[in-house]
Amino acid sequence: MTTPTRAGRRWRAAAATFVAAGVAFAGLGPGTSSASSHREAPLVAADPAVDNTDLYAFVSPERAGYVTFIANWQPFSKPDGGPNFYPFATDAVYNINVDSDGDAKADAVFRWTFQSIDRRGGDTFLYANGPVTSIDDENLLFRQTYTLESSFHGEPFKTRITGAPVAPSRVGKATMPDYAKLRSEADKRLPGGWNVYAGQADDPFFLDLRVFDLLYGGDLSEVGQDSLAGYNVNTIALQVPFSDVALKGDVKRNPVIGVWTTTERAKTRVAGASSIAGERVQVSRLGNPLVNEVVVPASLKDAFNSISPDQDAGIPAVVARVTDPELPKLIEGSYKVPAPAAPRNDLVEIFLTGITTKAGGPIKADLNSQLNNADVVAADFRPSEMLRLNLGVPVTAQPNRLGVLGGDLQGFPNGRRLTDDVVDIAVQAVEGAAQTGKLVDALAAGDKVDANDNAFGAQFPYVALPNGSPASSPSVTPSAAASASVAAQPATTPSAFESGTGMTAVAVSTSAIAAGLGTLLFVGWWRRRRGPVQP
Repeated sequence: MTTPTRAGRRWRAAAATFVAAGVAFAGLGPGTSSASSHREAPLVAADPAVDNTDLYAFVSPERAGYVTFIANWQPFSKPDGGPNFYPFATDAVYNINVDSDGDAKADAVFRWTFQSIDRRGGDTFLYANGPVTSIDDENLLFRQTYTLESSFHGEPFKTRITGAPVAPSRVGKATMPDYAKLRSEADKRLPGGWNVYAGQADDPFFLDLRVFDLLYGGDLSEVGQDSLAGYNVNTIALQVPFSDVALKGDVKRNPVIGVWTTTERAKTRVAGASSIAGERVQVSRLGNPLVNEVVVPASLKDAFNSISPDQDAGIPAVVARVTDPELPKLIEGSYKVPAPAAPRNDLVEIFLTGITTKAGGPIKADLNSQLNNADVVAADFRPSEMLRLNLGVPVTAQPNRLGVLGGDLQGFPNGRRLTDDVVDIAVQAVEGAAQTGKLVDALAAGDKVDANDNAFGAQFPYVALPNGSPASSPSVTPSAAASASVAAQPATTPSAFESGTGMTAVAVSTSAIAAGLGTLLFVGWWRRRRGPVQP
């Protein structure tokens, strides 16, 4: 049987066989990109309704024993983008996939399909013809509903809810004087303790997109502006008990899961079609943030969106972009910070295997690889790009926006919370911070956008209400409220309903993990030089 160490060697051997980059993807898509976050690949940039912008996965801070997944679509949605605004596509399938045994195939699939009810007809162009005070208000002329289905271990899909209301696009205060009420009415509790929400929300991703102007102007002069302030997205949020996604339902033995989202379209699309028909193809995929934007080159972006994680390790062109990434070389050219030597096996751990000592990588800690699950068959483990989360790491009382690099083991790349500053974390990671234990001082300030422009909530679905006034591009200094972390909220005692089988909290000691990472992450150095990092 292949041992975990051999699995690590097999991955590095695949990297060494890299030849003729891009041959595997020849002819699969255009060779240019729109050079903008949330529009990471040419084809999906032209189809925003199915463009997955971000994925978040974290232990629910206020509900012990539950995990929350948040996935967003429809980038750069302006609040004044009427009269049709931003519905979910009715001829697409939206999926959240979970791998618990490390074979890069989904063990749990949660599937949403949407339906539209349009009563405008030939009478009006308005989205609503009067104040909308409830989710089923007659004045709301256009609305959507959804069906949620789930499949576990390849079994047939089971319908969990159908006809559930979607929170509408936020038109404005005259049309929707109390949008918070509409949102609360779209938050549904299902049998088994599941919570589900679908609807519009403020875009929770925060960053300065001028990174694409030769890395912030080539001299860090173009930083400090939250490029996504004021924009909305379409959000799907799901909260389920640990036991539904952990291998064999046993989170104590098998706490690590891998998560990614996909969107599927009908292989043959008919203009004006209002439902899904025939064979479907995958058109969007997302696990870790920024991978398709800044790791995958333009010629491979559309192809990456079309493949499943179990194919990643077998495609040399994909392997090479991780083991010898472009971004550190660009940073060296602009800022004279030497690029770490290839092959970058530390990035293989962060993005492709999870952090573990069982694959022979350079980061000597066991944190969020499925290889750390007691019941995983090591021979079946396959390196792949997905967002990995250890459900056993307790909720952090004082979250650090730099996540694991800031000594906070519950943060990115161990899952992703809404408040994790993934741009600053990713820049430090590609510069080798996780391997050397030293943050790059010249880049320590990052993009100077450290928090979202709107405060997140302390309860499911956590995302901020959608913006109701026109989006603009101001220089944003986040408020103290916006800087607060949802994970800072104390975990509450589960209700009697929530404390059934599989719904109890898992209190796993993380002292061994912290000890393994503590020697690497150089937290004391950071705090002495920069002072305490605020969440």
